Amino acid sequence: MKDTLAHLKRGETAVIADVSSVHVPLKLLEMGCLPGNSVELVQLAPFKDPMYLNINGSYLAIRKETALHIIIEKEVHE
Repeated sequence: MKDTLAHLKRGETAVIADVSSVHVPLKLLEMGCLPGNSVELVQLAPFKDPMYLNINGSYLAIRKETALHIIIEKEVHE
């Protein structure tokens, strides 16, 4: 199973690996939600939806339903 943006925990960072453009609104792609960009989960709203993210310095909130379609590679800190 591949990790998706919906699986990030608060404070974790990752790199976006793939975006299903069919399920992700064009507006998110325009705001930087693209493969290769770094993403950090800043905060979760009550009931864990929506998610407040920092994507390459831009802050945005997305629904968990949308986050399930954004595949990530978690960064490993040694």
